[in-house]
Amino acid sequence: MKRIVLFFLAIILVAKFVVLSSGCANIIPPQGGPRDTIPPVLLKATPGDSTRNFSGNKITFTFDEFVDIQGIQENLNVSPSPRNNPAVEYKLNTVTVRLKDSLESNTTYSLDFGNAIKDFTEGNPVKGFTYTFSTGRYIDSLELTGKVILAETGKIDTTLIVILHTLANDSAVVKEKPRYISKLDRNGNFNFKSLPAKTFYIYALKDDGGTRRYFSDKQLFAFADSAVVVDGKTKPVTLYAWAGKQTTQQTSSSGANPGANRPKGAVITTDNRLKYQTNLSGNQQDLLGNFIMTFEQPLRSFDSTKIRLYTDTTFTPAGAYYFQKDTTGKKILLTHEWKENTTYNIILDKDFADDSAGKKLLKTDTLTFNTKKQADYGSLQLQFRNLDTARHPVLYIMTGEVIIKSAPLTSAGFSQTLFLPGDYELRILYDDNQNVVWDPGKFFGKKKQPELVKPVDRKITVKPNWQNEFEIQL
Repeated sequence: MKRIVLFFLAIILVAKFVVLSSGCANIIPPQGGPRDTIPPVLLKATPGDSTRNFSGNKITFTFDEFVDIQGIQENLNVSPSPRNNPAVEYKLNTVTVRLKDSLESNTTYSLDFGNAIKDFTEGNPVKGFTYTFSTGRYIDSLELTGKVILAETGKIDTTLIVILHTLANDSAVVKEKPRYISKLDRNGNFNFKSLPAKTFYIYALKDDGGTRRYFSDKQLFAFADSAVVVDGKTKPVTLYAWAGKQTTQQTSSSGANPGANRPKGAVITTDNRLKYQTNLSGNQQDLLGNFIMTFEQPLRSFDSTKIRLYTDTTFTPAGAYYFQKDTTGKKILLTHEWKENTTYNIILDKDFADDSAGKKLLKTDTLTFNTKKQADYGSLQLQFRNLDTARHPVLYIMTGEVIIKSAPLTSAGFSQTLFLPGDYELRILYDDNQNVVWDPGKFFGKKKQPELVKPVDRKITVKPNWQNEFEIQL
């Protein structure tokens, strides 16, 4: 009897322990495992890759998992280019390509899918997936490689494409579809594979419209100086792309109806004051630059005799100075040999100018500002190694894409006593026509290559009140 009682007491204690333990336990949902990062794997291609004597119009790819296709028109590159792009369908784990054009005899074709094929669940792309076949007895295996560089900056633009034509006439880049197309990698390199032994004319261009043709001198474009013979010994080709210089058009509000686009019921306010801004920084004038006034509208009239420059609080007339309106009509530049740490005053008569809307100053105005100190600047000295002065180099000192200073280099050195402190990049323009500015190329008729700009790997930092000396290896 005692054993039975002890047995039931033990069962009660075990049950109580289980209940208490389960009440205090953390409930953890089952884990889904690590994220899938593996792209689909091709199990089978029908017909097989590198098939010879191909005569069908259908190709089927079978992968090891369900697939999705995105951006097939932008990604799929068929070489040689067909008149009509093939149709691409996908279902479950298969992708089917149906060719719409008749195939050329004894020709090697390649289908490059880019990043279009991805797994269905995680979107992992199948990178570098290319399928090749031949309608003849052999697969062409020659290659043509190279690089595309932007002539004006020495940088690259990976959105450009490189195209091959077999026709020698210049109009082919406008009228004809290219035979072969290659995209650039992240370093600006291109690589044509499975090429036949032929002579090609090679170009690069910006193809925003998807036409793969050269329509405007505002397009980025490049061409090789001569035909390229692909024979197994072909050296890499470097192309220098350029676009024609952009022109800006100034619009004037003169003669326009100011109420034409005004919302109904809007309150009309009239402000006839002539408005402008200056290029002063902290109300200080750069010793090395012009004083600039920028107006909201182009100036209709400007009288330089009614704007005067004085120094100090005594309003002493300044030495030689010159006010000039720029070609846009929206800026007035004051040229003067500035004295350091000096107070200047500009007196503007109320009728010194009016803009295209007829606005003037309401009264005579005075602008007062100070010039910087020489100690705010640093001296700069650059010594270049391996500089080819026979190519008429011009030094560009840059902040971003803005040229802060340009100077022709007749020797291996450059120096300037006062230079604004800051971080700068350097470029060298090889100035063929010696006009100190970069000039684009010309394809039709002249076949003139653009002038080249070489970026310098080393950046410089100019410190104030310091002798900044740098040796630059080119």
